Amino acid sequence: MRVTSQVFVGAMLAATLALGSVSAQAQNVRVRGTIEKLDGNALAVKSRDGADLKLVLKDNAAIRGVVKASLADVKGEVNVAITSRPRPDGTLEAVELRIAPAGQPFNSFHSEWDLMPNSFMTNGALQTSVTGVDGQTLTVKYKVQGKPDEEKKIVVTPKTVIATTVAGTKADLKPGLKVFVAGAPKLPDGSLDVGAIQVEKEIPPPQ
Repeated sequence: MRVTSQVFVGAMLAATLALGSVSAQAQNVRVRGTIEKLDGNALAVKSRDGADLKLVLKDNAAIRGVVKASLADVKGEVNVAITSRPRPDGTLEAVELRIAPAGQPFNSFHSEWDLMPNSFMTNGALQTSVTGVDGQTLTVKYKVQGKPDEEKKIVVTPKTVIATTVAGTKADLKPGLKVFVAGAPKLPDGSLDVGAIQVEKEIPPPQ
């Protein structure tokens, strides 16, 4: 009976920790929207679903402007972030390809994504690039927690949006421009604590 009680308590503790982890993740908010106003470090944004969001920029927030790039900029083992959707035959076709500037923080992974229905995000290092009849096929290696690295082959077509970012300042955060925040924790008053943000410069960030 004592062993059973210990097992039950252990299971309850594990469940509590798991729920706490899910709750913490749920509080990390991704932002896609349009700037309405900047007042000091407070940025008012209308999200793509119409919600009014208040973003509080950290004093040292990393502000990056999104600019055009091309496949010629994808070389060596450059880090890329590719949003893709599966073709009828299961092949992944790139919707957007974002080149990560050297020296910038980069999280390598592959998972489902929320840019559009049935989309995926692959963040990783370019391994090979082969030109084919239906576009350029990129082989991207990414990290898998607790396992060896894995690879995805993704086709880039003339329709694929290709972009990178350049250093920016708060002066770039102007009303009417599109912004993207990968994830920001929610503060007690409901505002979002933002340490990094991308803003439209030549083209919009992923919306």
